[in-house]
Amino acid sequence: MRKLFFSLSLLASSMVMNVAAQEYVNPVISGFNPDPSICRVGDDYYVVNSSFQYFPGVPIYHSKDLVNWEQIGNVLNRDSQLPLKGASSWLGIYAPTLRYNDGIYYMVTTNVGNGGNFFVTATRPEGPWSEPVWLEQQGIDPSLYFEDGKCYLVSNPDNNITLCEIDAKTGKQLSESKSIWRGTGGRYPEGPHIYKKDGYYYLLISEGGTELAHKLTIARSRDIYGPYESNPANPIFTHCCMAAQGSVIQGTGHGDFVQAADGSWWITFLAFRFHGGSYHHLGRETFLAPVEWKAGEWPVVNGNMPVDTLMRVATLPLSPVDRQLHRGRFPKALGAEWVHIQNPVASNYRLHNGVLELNGAASLTLNDHPTFVGIRQTRPVMSVETLLDCSQMGNEGRAGITVYQINDGHADLFCEGGDAVLRCRIKSLDVELGRVKDVLHKGKCRLRMEADKDRYRFLCKKGDEWQEVGSLECSLLSTEVVGGFTGVVLGLYAEGDGVARFQSFDEY
Repeated sequence: MRKLFFSLSLLASSMVMNVAAQEYVNPVISGFNPDPSICRVGDDYYVVNSSFQYFPGVPIYHSKDLVNWEQIGNVLNRDSQLPLKGASSWLGIYAPTLRYNDGIYYMVTTNVGNGGNFFVTATRPEGPWSEPVWLEQQGIDPSLYFEDGKCYLVSNPDNNITLCEIDAKTGKQLSESKSIWRGTGGRYPEGPHIYKKDGYYYLLISEGGTELAHKLTIARSRDIYGPYESNPANPIFTHCCMAAQGSVIQGTGHGDFVQAADGSWWITFLAFRFHGGSYHHLGRETFLAPVEWKAGEWPVVNGNMPVDTLMRVATLPLSPVDRQLHRGRFPKALGAEWVHIQNPVASNYRLHNGVLELNGAASLTLNDHPTFVGIRQTRPVMSVETLLDCSQMGNEGRAGITVYQINDGHADLFCEGGDAVLRCRIKSLDVELGRVKDVLHKGKCRLRMEADKDRYRFLCKKGDEWQEVGSLECSLLSTEVVGGFTGVVLGLYAEGDGVARFQSFDEY
């Protein structure tokens, strides 16, 4: 009997050790994927993110375990849903919220500069999604809460968390907008979400701005309209503290709670990672942390400790996703991960026989519907390569690879008059950083960009050898230097006259 008890004890200890040994890597959705909002439907989890000036907008991701995510589409993929005239990295689609109620998915967001607050609906997360339903109450970061057949809208007009009831079909406002909380005194109270638990309405918001002082605060009330009591332990999560001052993860905030199918609680939130000093160029990314939320008590995020890139906590059973890197010729249609700057002029893009043809248009710097298509830079160490046929480009044409942060912050490796040229735009500075002459072979050139954590290197192939055209520090294309709310997108583009024929695209 003692031997049996001893064996069972060893087995139990082994099981505990196995659970304790579980771990995952943050961010769970890397690269430019800010302002995550999450919802669970059965055993499936979905996240949406801000997209600002990019089209299609509001990427939507699916997961079975909260750790491994796969993009299944974009919520806004029609011009009628997503007008982006004049949108830059400061404008366009701000923080969306994703919710599910009575068989319908709702995504509510703000189109800053082109209409304000609206929601769309779908019966499947992959879409198709409806045309926009425009809302009266403004303020960014709208969120929806459903209860007893009613739909409530919360947003932050005039830096004031404000609630009203709306019609979930027409969007018509059914009650006056009422201020319910102003936060704890931090600037820019935003990103509000309402949850019902243990008889309380919990109101989670972000404060401090989406920079180093970013933080999450929370209040609760027995009545949805308040008054709301602030958590004495606010902020419930921030890296603007002594414990996290040495972390590469900063700017933590804009969170959304979710309860997993096993009853555990989690939070998705945005943060950015510093590279090369106090700079971030990949944008704000989606992170995950465990939450302890005992009955009748306030939620505690990650045991009141900072998060790390390696999280050693028990997870749901993991379901890895096999992400295929781009290799070789182009498919018949570009995947959901490819985006344009503003609404693309459809006649400037053609895909056939594995070749992507781009008509030259306005300069990237002018920010006026440029001919551009790209993917988010999702890893600090990452390379892309293309084979470009320039034979149909005009004398004033340019085409190639761009490392794009904002229209006033990008580095372009392009073919011009038979030469490979690296040119960089940083604010008002527009300078040539390198040139390799006579790189064309039968009208074609092979271009490559290699990134590490600190530096971008640009190369071209001349004969059988790669030659460096030039390089620059990643920090020069960071948010801290050139601004914007986005992150680096690695794009193919064409400017001026003529047609650029991209015959392959490889990602390493």
